[in-house]
Formats: sequence, C-alpha cells, structure tokens
Amino acid sequence: MKLFIKSICAAAVICIIFSMIPFSAQCRNLSGEVFRLHILANSDSEHDQALKLKVRDRVLKLTEKIYKGSDSLADAELLTADNIQAIADAASDELRKNNCAYPVKVEIKNMYFNTRYYGKVTMPSGMYDALRITIGKGEGHNWWCVMYPSLCIGASTNYNSLKEKTSKDEYELMTGEGYQFRFKLVEYFEKICSLFS
Repeated sequence: MKLFIKSICAAAVICIIFSMIPFSAQCRNLSGEVFRLHILANSDSEHDQALKLKVRDRVLKLTEKIYKGSDSLADAELLTADNIQAIADAASDELRKNNCAYPVKVEIKNMYFNTRYYGKVTMPSGMYDALRITIGKGEGHNWWCVMYPSLCIGASTNYNSLKEKTSKDEYELMTGEGYQFRFKLVEYFEKICSLFS
C-alpha cells in the first residue's frame, strides 16, 4: 500500500513538472521580448531611497527620448549601448544636483528577476537583459521596471505599446487572469535553473 501511495505521489509530481515545461518555455520566450531597468540604491536610508527615485525619473526621461521611434528590443538595446555614457552622465548629474557624490555604475547585463506586477501586467520570473544602475555601494533596496516596451512608472505606462510589441500569446500571458500560481511555480523552477547557469 505504501509503495502504491508513493508511486501516485511521484506520478503527480512528474505530471506537474511536465505540464509546466511549455508554460516555462512561453515565459522564457517573453524574456527575449522586453528590456528591463534595475536600479540599486546606495543604502536603505530615506535619503538614498529618495535619490534612487530621482535618478530613475531622470534616466526614464532621457531613455524615452532615446527610444523614440524604436520598434524592437534589438533597437532599444543597441540605442541603450550607444548612449550608456549619456545615461551614466544623467544619473551622476542628478546626484550632483542633490548634493550627492556617490559613484554611479551603469551596465547592460542579463540577470534574474522575480515575478513582478505592474498594474494589470505580470512579468514572469526569469533571466532578462536589463540596464542596471548601481548608486554608490548598491546595498539598498532596488527598483525595477520594463523599459522596452515601456511599463515604467514615471514614463508612459502604455499598455497599447506592450500589446503591439509582443505576440498575442505573450500579451495574454502577462495580462491574463489565473496565472499567479503558475508564475510562482515557474519562478521556483527558474531560480533552481539559474543556480546552475
């Protein structure tokens, strides 16, 4: 009897894992369609957290101009790479305007993100390309959003842009009801996979 129960439990786990593979692949495909922003504050002090948001607003204002007319992720990433020094200069200038001399590190990197919720849009966990800005020691709480297509607070939260620049399945994946549990399972699966990469 114990062997029978163990067999049923093992079969259930295997079924759940195999049922998640197509969903996980769909989430992974989505990560190749968006470019994210990740800003690390110097510390968790109220002052440093406020500075982080000022840098965010300044960078989003600049990148909104940079991305004007961009119609693909490749364009957005290329434009970001071409303007990375201007982005770093804008972040540093914003800190100087606020009487702060923290160094700023700006880079494009592929990094892991947890499942995030932006209003009615859910971005599944996984590895994404991102513009990462580290202020000072980078030991404070971070802030992130989707830069392309734009879903950042402070920029135009344009769900039509998102719909136009992703496939129908990807758009439904991000805005559909009832995916929360599946996103959590994929998040755990992606975390385990990221440990090996």
